[in-house]
Amino acid sequence: MLPGSVKAKKAAVYIYRIILRIKHIAMNYITTRNVIDAPSLHLICCDKEMLEALFESDAALAALLGINIPATWTEHGEPAFKWTYAKLSVGNANIQWWTYLPVLKSENMLVGSCGFKGDPDNGMVEIGYEVAGTYRGKGLATEIARTLIDFAFQHDEVKFVQAHTLAEKNESGSILKKCGMQRTGEVDDPDDGKLWRWEITR
Repeated sequence: MLPGSVKAKKAAVYIYRIILRIKHIAMNYITTRNVIDAPSLHLICCDKEMLEALFESDAALAALLGINIPATWTEHGEPAFKWTYAKLSVGNANIQWWTYLPVLKSENMLVGSCGFKGDPDNGMVEIGYEVAGTYRGKGLATEIARTLIDFAFQHDEVKFVQAHTLAEKNESGSILKKCGMQRTGEVDDPDDGKLWRWEITR
């Protein structure tokens, strides 16, 4: 083997080891956070450090968590995350009842956002979720919803879980039905108009 080829091989091995080390560090970093584990997803609970990186840029968030991020992964934009950040900044908010980032294990890819809309209130928590367009139709939304419901019912103070969709037959409603939720009523939202309320009890 030529000397140049030996150097190239050594360099490739060195780079490979660095990549493995980075992945190892990233995984350790993730596991030190609050993470809900699902069959094909990690649901990483957002703390203030994560949200600050998110506000800075996708690149900053990707570097912090050691994950891949697609060009478009959220339709909600910053307002929803800033709402969570404001709640966490109060000091007494429990982060497990707010925002999570679902990461697809097989690709180490951020595929949307999800979570709860606050601490249990009279035995109720509300879930919400979104999946990036390129990752829809793969059962991920159903997995996210089921995982959030299961997590909620691991806590004795939660008696039922609620969700809302537009007041029309759509994929979101089908997903909630798959998770055992039933439509229980209709509400008027000042921002979104008429919505259907869905619930599941223990």
